[in-house]
Amino acid sequence: MTSFSGKRLYVALVHHPVIDKNGATIASAVTNLDLHDIARACRTYGVKRYYVITPLDDQIVLIKRILDHWVIGAGGDYNPKRRQALALIRVVAAFDEMLTDITGEEGYRPQTVATSARRHAGSLSYRRLREMLDDPTPVVLAFGTAWGLSDTFMAEADHRLDPLTGAGAYNHLSVRSAVSIILDRLLGG
Repeated sequence: MTSFSGKRLYVALVHHPVIDKNGATIASAVTNLDLHDIARACRTYGVKRYYVITPLDDQIVLIKRILDHWVIGAGGDYNPKRRQALALIRVVAAFDEMLTDITGEEGYRPQTVATSARRHAGSLSYRRLREMLDDPTPVVLAFGTAWGLSDTFMAEADHRLDPLTGAGAYNHLSVRSAVSIILDRLLGG
């Protein structure tokens, strides 16, 4: 098992472009649970930053209001551990904006790894992704909300990760559960 600390690993929760249950490309709503639970998983596993990506102005305002309460407001005073986790979140309107931000900070364009409940040809195994994390190039793990990342997004990603599989045919985990399982597979001790 690699001793990678996660310091060049980023998590992106993508709200657009994602698909709905009928396959149409949409922008999905932000959920408070995803903000909190994914931030806590990212903090636990040493992820450098957790990006929440939405083009919807009202959703950006909502996220910033929640973060203000928990990071600089009374919520952070009441629960400092929650403050530490939620301080990892950066809100951006587009995936490209996040890539520019990371490239400016790291000096390298990150490799993008899209996740999905569907299998894609040539997808990365968890073992191969763990090996990639030893390189100096930063990595972004992109997770889709709603019914997952759009086909266009999947095709444009540098890599696609093997899907999580359960005991049967049912395969529709919450995104926060999928993030936790995948981070544990990649960075767990």
